[in-house]
Amino acid sequence: MSKPYISVVIPVYNESENLEHLYQRLIASLEKIDKSYEIILVNDGSQDDSYERLNELQKRRPDQIRIIHFNGNFGQHMALMAGFEHVKGKIIITLDADLQNPPEEISHLVKLIEEGHDYVGGIRKNRQDTFFRRYASKLNNWLRYKMTKIRLTDQGCMLRAYQRSLIDLMMSSKETTLFIPAQAYRLSITPIEIEVGHDARKGGESKYNLYRLLRLNFDWMTSFTLLPLQIFTMLGLLISILSGFFVIYLFLRRIIIGPEVEGVFTLFAIVFFLMGIMLMGLGIMGEYIGRIYQEVRHRPRYVIRKIIDDTNEA
Repeated sequence: MSKPYISVVIPVYNESENLEHLYQRLIASLEKIDKSYEIILVNDGSQDDSYERLNELQKRRPDQIRIIHFNGNFGQHMALMAGFEHVKGKIIITLDADLQNPPEEISHLVKLIEEGHDYVGGIRKNRQDTFFRRYASKLNNWLRYKMTKIRLTDQGCMLRAYQRSLIDLMMSSKETTLFIPAQAYRLSITPIEIEVGHDARKGGESKYNLYRLLRLNFDWMTSFTLLPLQIFTMLGLLISILSGFFVIYLFLRRIIIGPEVEGVFTLFAIVFFLMGIMLMGLGIMGEYIGRIYQEVRHRPRYVIRKIIDDTNEA
């Protein structure tokens, strides 16, 4: 297959109900752009019948659709990275398989890349998500900017476009865990963000529960800033100084007033408070040490079970 102009990378995890609608709308949208294209669907260890449905879709357009099947669930970012490593196009689009980001918006992103931008991020307009998801995202975006100064308006929007040179630059990184949106924004020269539509999920359910959202936050925090460690260093210094003054105060009070037991519960409260801060600090240190441990092991980011395209089945 000759090199396409547009490459669309789509992670898939238990999205069997949406694949046919995704195929129809995506093909129609790409045909209207009137540029050569390829579609790379990365099956992230789905447990429904997405494996069979993806293979069936590939048979319809074997010269334009490629399927990468993982040998397990490695996560959305690993699926994107696998897709990036196999893209051939000049413009790379990422899209969710749940159709909450309309494929019809792709043409707007392509136009902005052609105008000279190397990164185009989507901002979900009129989000069709739960109250918790909307305001958790706002809090995440605010915290990320305060800690890293990376101004991503909507890090959860999968609909993005990248210039090929930016993808190549990101893939040259040897990091095991690569937080793609923030990394791309930081490396880009002419980034831009635009509002894109956001629809209610057609079928299935969201894969991001509270735990996954928290894990995602720890990933970007430990990838781009040492601020949490610096905060706890300063906090530890401040508490040490205050503790020294408090010890002097208790010593003088014992000399002047004499021994007393009335303040024992206050002391317990202070001790428990300090212990809580210490444990939180150790947890944050553990996150950074854990990332170092992951990097030095040099284990593969993911394991590909099979690649299905027009030339081979590996």
